[in-house]
Amino acid sequence: MYFLDEINKYKNTNIKLFVDMDGCIVDYEVNNAKDYDIKRPLLNNIKLLETISNKDNIELYILSITRYNEGYEQKQRWLDKYVPFIDKDHRIIISREANNMTKSPELKAKYLKQYKDSNDTIMLIDDDPRILEAVSDMVPNIILYKDTIFVD
Repeated sequence: MYFLDEINKYKNTNIKLFVDMDGCIVDYEVNNAKDYDIKRPLLNNIKLLETISNKDNIELYILSITRYNEGYEQKQRWLDKYVPFIDKDHRIIISREANNMTKSPELKAKYLKQYKDSNDTIMLIDDDPRILEAVSDMVPNIILYKDTIFVD
């Protein structure tokens, strides 16, 4: 698979790989931020992440934004059900409501900014070009991938 070949280029470094949920491993439904428990998993993408999670040099993280505070628990339950191989301490779910409704691109970029001087290789997979652009502006050493990286 293309993405496996891509990350194998970095086999001699430690990788922190951050993956968005909505649109990347969960079927994103516009204007339906609630009822997360019933959203459809993108099983092929999840299977690829499980393969990646078994690589010794990769720390796999979920980095997701929820519009409302209650979405935190909904997303955790969804991950427990469909992506249990990612530890809870590697699930970063940030509430916009708890952050004065700050936009998702800014929230993700601010979170990832803490890794700007890391010796690890930092990667992000996201489906939102606005997020990829904001992160690129704030975290210059990050390697960015669009969600289509999962498709061969």
